Order: sequence, then C-alpha cells, then structure tokens
Amino acid sequence: MKSRELKSFRKKKATCHFSKSKIANGEIIMYNKVFLIGNLTKDPELRCTPSGIPVVRFTIAVNRPTAKSEKNEVDFINIVAWRRLAEICGEYLKKGRPVSIEGRLQIRTYEKDGEKRIFAEVVADGMQMLGKKEGAMPQPEKKVNEQPGGPAAPEGGEEIPF
Repeated sequence: MKSRELKSFRKKKATCHFSKSKIANGEIIMYNKVFLIGNLTKDPELRCTPSGIPVVRFTIAVNRPTAKSEKNEVDFINIVAWRRLAEICGEYLKKGRPVSIEGRLQIRTYEKDGEKRIFAEVVADGMQMLGKKEGAMPQPEKKVNEQPGGPAAPEGGEEIPF
C-alpha cells in the first residue's frame, strides 16, 4: 500500500463511529446473529423437557473453503431448536437435506470427569428447508389430442369453454 493510500485508509478508519441506534445508555449494543447453510448429518432427535417443552438437536455440515488447497474443509455445527420450531424440524428435516438456519451462538461450559469442557451450539430462531421437495415427482405434461380442423382439446373429449 502506498503511503498516500495508507493515510487515506487511516483517516477513513479513524472517522468510523457507531450510529446512535447502536449506543444505548452510553454502552454499545452487542449483536449475536448466525446464518448458516449446510446439510443435516443425521435425522434430528426430537425430545421433550420434563415440563413438556419440545426440543430438537441436530448437526449440520458446512463447507469452509481453504486457501491452501482446492478442497473444502467441513465444519460440523450443533443446532438446537425449541417449541414449535423444534416440532417442525423433527417432522420435516431428514439426513442429507440442505437447510438454512438463523439463530444465535451459545457457549456453555460444564465439568466432566473433573475436566472443564466448552460446548458451542446455535440456538435456532428460524429454519428454511432448501433444495427440492423430498419425494417430489415431476408433474406429467397433460396430453393433448389434436382434432382435425379445430383447436387442440384435452384428452378425454372435454370441450374447452370460450
């Protein structure tokens, strides 16, 4: 970078500021939002908490391009959904199906065998199924019979009203 460009870059960077909507009570508002697109690694596990709230857990595989090679690396990301979204995910999502997840990142810590462990997952707020419908067959084209001297009529002899 030339020194002139660097000075311009520094000026632009130095003049960056937060808009008033990003500051509340003198503090910067934090934002935790995740958007992911990937394929389900297995069928979701729908369960209910002891109080009867539906919860579903599943993992999606997300490709991550690498600079070193042409191959992509794969990240396996844990997803959890609650209530009605959990029921929908449990009913419609299947292994291998592409899906878009919108949610927030949640980090939890726990101890197992005296060792502190950290667990990251995305708490889903929204889900969209991608790709073709499962089991969808292409609709057969309606066969049309040509009648001599007139317009084409649908198969079965029905007339077209005009």
